[in-house]
Amino acid sequence: MKRSDTIIVVGGGLVGLAVGQRLALSGREVVLIEKENRVAAHQSGHNSGVVHAGLYYTPGSLKARLCLEGRRLLFDYCQVKGITYDEVGKVVVATSSEQLARLDDIEARAHENKVADLRRIGLTELQELEPAASGLGALHSPHTAIVDFAAVANALAGDIADAGGQVRLAAQPTSIVETSSGVEIRLQSGELINGAKLIVCAGLGTDSVAALLGRPGAVRIVPFRGSYWRLVPTARQLVNGLIYPVPDPRYPFLGIHFTRVVGGDVLVGPNAALALGLEAYRRSIVGRDMLRLAQWPGFWRMAAQNWRTGLHEAMGSASRRHFTAGGRALVPGLDPADLEAGWAGIRAQAVDRRGHLLDDFVIDRSDHVTLVRNAPSPAATSSLAIARHIAAEI
Repeated sequence: MKRSDTIIVVGGGLVGLAVGQRLALSGREVVLIEKENRVAAHQSGHNSGVVHAGLYYTPGSLKARLCLEGRRLLFDYCQVKGITYDEVGKVVVATSSEQLARLDDIEARAHENKVADLRRIGLTELQELEPAASGLGALHSPHTAIVDFAAVANALAGDIADAGGQVRLAAQPTSIVETSSGVEIRLQSGELINGAKLIVCAGLGTDSVAALLGRPGAVRIVPFRGSYWRLVPTARQLVNGLIYPVPDPRYPFLGIHFTRVVGGDVLVGPNAALALGLEAYRRSIVGRDMLRLAQWPGFWRMAAQNWRTGLHEAMGSASRRHFTAGGRALVPGLDPADLEAGWAGIRAQAVDRRGHLLDDFVIDRSDHVTLVRNAPSPAATSSLAIARHIAAEI
């Protein structure tokens, strides 16, 4: 491909597709390459489908700003495309006096972030919304919603094609060279693609693409596997919408919660255990991925700082009893027999040299290359706003 004004996007998840769609609709020549044979093959297709309202994020951060903007854009997009978007609402439930204090902090952040219609409620109102739930107090976010993000991804891919762009599946880059005028990408098939700009939204594959660019950077992706169980059909009436615990502020994870999804299932989870490979959905060990992690000093510092929590999560990752206990903190009537095996997703979490799990979105930019280094939750919610942000910068 010889066009010198082409913009190449690496990554067929929601962020990459949203970037490609926005640029293609603006009249740019876009080629999106995805190593899998379908879009949304990893994080974008292995999540609970929650559209976040922006409660937790540090005011002024990219997450705080782009989550709120992204929710509005996503709502509008789903209306246009006829994709189900259901504002089932969410309660964040405190079950101890310590959690009540943390709930105060979340409420203050949410109001500073201008989260619409957030309310503090007591046990009586909580049980009006979620009769099976129990706690000392809660926050109610009525505009937290659910959507099928895989359907959104496929719609975005269709938009790119309709605007004259290309979505190239099963296209694995083997070399990337930055030139004075742009970039050259060699695919495994041998094809060479030239472009004026490269935007990398590769999720779990971020480090591999960064290595091809010769830009390993100051962070690395550490994969965390989140397992879900789901309520058996006769127990689904326990949950009307979304029931969340007060999260541990030390970690960018939200804890075991109940999520009603599009289609009627109710998920319980996820936990957050270290995955033994970037795509180790079945708990398999991927030697090359573990070797890569072992060579990153930040991984060992992270492990030293969090080994107790990590051990607890790993031991409970396949345990019905573990998930039942976590769920009972919010829904006391939950029984182990109410759970059946669900599925798992893997979160691409950036970790720096000090072993810190990065909380905000991280986007590096140079003359010809924009590299999304960290885009965990709420990146799906924020994807259309992230695309607008990146497109404005380039």
